[in-house]
Amino acid sequence: MLTIGRLAAHAGVTVRAVRHYHQRGLLAEPERDSSGYRRYDAAAVVDLIRIKTMADAGVPLARVDELLHAGQEEFADAVAAIDADLRARIRDLTRQRRRIAELAGGERLFLPADVVAVLERLRALGVSERTVRVERDMWIMMAAQSPELLPELVAVKNASFDDAELMRLYLACDEAFDWDPGDPRLVRLAADMKAWAARQQEHEDVGPDTRALLDAHLTASSPAWERLMSLVAAP
Repeated sequence: MLTIGRLAAHAGVTVRAVRHYHQRGLLAEPERDSSGYRRYDAAAVVDLIRIKTMADAGVPLARVDELLHAGQEEFADAVAAIDADLRARIRDLTRQRRRIAELAGGERLFLPADVVAVLERLRALGVSERTVRVERDMWIMMAAQSPELLPELVAVKNASFDDAELMRLYLACDEAFDWDPGDPRLVRLAADMKAWAARQQEHEDVGPDTRALLDAHLTASSPAWERLMSLVAAP
């Protein structure tokens, strides 16, 4: 007869694991002997090895007892079901790993490649990372709210890089981020922006709710930008 420690050693588990299997009702718990110790026979070793083998194979403990007492056909069906569940979990984990890997790509996790390319063009132009992040967040909102418009919006944005005056204004707005809202340069910048806008043709835009959300994001980013937008909107 074996002590709990010897039983655990024979099966390659810890004493704690044996007690856990007792608590789960997977391994029969023998009566104590006259010395107050539990003694285990060879059948307990076999049962414990079977429990450990199934647990190591990924069988949920909640199903181990079922398999211990199943017939051959029932056992095969149960194992097939467990295998299908494991394969589904593996697929889920594989998808999660891909998503984790995409995190290394930063913006690529949230935005399509053509929008990420726009942000890279802004960086190459010399736009600060702070302003690029503001624009990135706006693209995320547009992609979520108006995905059907995204290709045209990207095309318009890419075409704007060929407009030297617009790029000058964009860089000026980037610089104005930290200006005091009362800075007189904002008045001149707003006048230049209005003059440029007056020369442009209408193009597809997001809906009014999304536009309001985008404008709110801009004004919340910088007090100077909030002042600049009010000047541009003024008649």
